[in-house]
Order: sequence, then C-alpha cells, then structure tokens
Amino acid sequence: MNRVTILTTDSGVASCNDFELNDTLFAFHPLRAEAQQMLIEGPVWAFVDWLAPDISGLEMCRRLRADPRTRDAHITLVLERDDPEDRRRALRAGADDYLVGPVDRRMMLDRILALDPAAGWRGFSQVIRVGELQIDIAAEQVRWRDTLVTLRPKEFRVLRFMAENSNRILTRRELVDALGKSGDPNYERTVDVWLKRLRAALREAGAGQLLRTVRNKGYVFDVL
Repeated sequence: MNRVTILTTDSGVASCNDFELNDTLFAFHPLRAEAQQMLIEGPVWAFVDWLAPDISGLEMCRRLRADPRTRDAHITLVLERDDPEDRRRALRAGADDYLVGPVDRRMMLDRILALDPAAGWRGFSQVIRVGELQIDIAAEQVRWRDTLVTLRPKEFRVLRFMAENSNRILTRRELVDALGKSGDPNYERTVDVWLKRLRAALREAGAGQLLRTVRNKGYVFDVL
C-alpha cells in the first residue's frame, strides 16, 4: 500500500484516524516544536498554523525545509486572516501555499487530493546510504555492498528508521511510536524479535554487528 504522510500543528486533526483511498493510506501525525522522531514515509504534506503551540508558523516552515526528511514536503501555512503581508512572509519562509483557517481533516484531504499526492515527491530522496549499507525506499530493498539483505516489511521499516537516526540510542517505545503502533501495547514486546531478525539478516549478508544493544536503554545503529 502507498503512503502519504500528513503533518499538522493542529493536535485535534493530528489525532484523527488515518484515511484509505484505493491503495493509498493517508496518515496523520502531530507536528511539534521539538524534532520529529518518527518514520516519515511517502509524499509529505504539512499544514502549519500561523501561531502554532510553542513556535511560530514561519519558524516551523524554516525547520521543515532544513530537515532532509521534510525539505521537499508540500507546506501549507494556515493563516489567521487573509492579509497580503502575511501571505508574502509565508512564501518567503518556505511555504508552497496558504489557507485561511480554521482547517479541518476533510479540508486537508480535499486539498491534497485536488493537488495530487504524487506531486509531494518533488525530488524526495528514495535511497538512504549509511556507510556500505544502501536502503532503497521505493523498492523496499536493502543491500550491504552488493549483497541483497532479505527483510520482512516491518523489519525494513525499523532498519530505515534506525539508519535515519544512526549513532543514537532508540528505546523500544520510540521504535514502536515511529512505526505508528503506539496504541498497541503488544508491539513493544515484539521489538526484540524485530531486532533479532534484523541482526541475523545483516550478518548473513556480511554486514557484521551494526545494531548494538544498550542494556536497559535500547538499541543503536552504529556508523563508524
């Protein structure tokens, strides 16, 4: 199934259920002032309030453009009023367009579908390279040097998230949250199984010990 990531500073909309249309899942996620520790998949659409909690909408636009995972996102700044100067400032900060709020879930989906989700790729990098490991997002393939690493879909998503956050301790809860499974307590107990399978697949491909366990804390994807 294809995925479209929708980021929004509106906490009410961010908590809404995902939306499925044909073979595409539109997933809503909260957009906060602190760094986004989540797995971002597919085209990204961001709806940023002019006055977001703890941060201005203009600053949030700049941060999204500075983050490699969201720099190609389609950003809509949600204005409090239709003011020409506010519109100019939004575009200068990196927004693609603007709307006058409030904006609800249906309005966001209508806008994305009207503009065509495929436009959200706009140069999005579909290959992650970390050392001699190559992760092809579009093909969902992993290679160590020239050897294919055979992974199941969830293991692929976990490895991708860890590679994007290499050399940082990731707790079990962070891994579960990144995969959008925070509402299912059973998933936290499956993290060890994911990591065990990942390690076995990487060793079989000749990658050695890339994944390190930090006792009582979590796991690290080590990059020398």
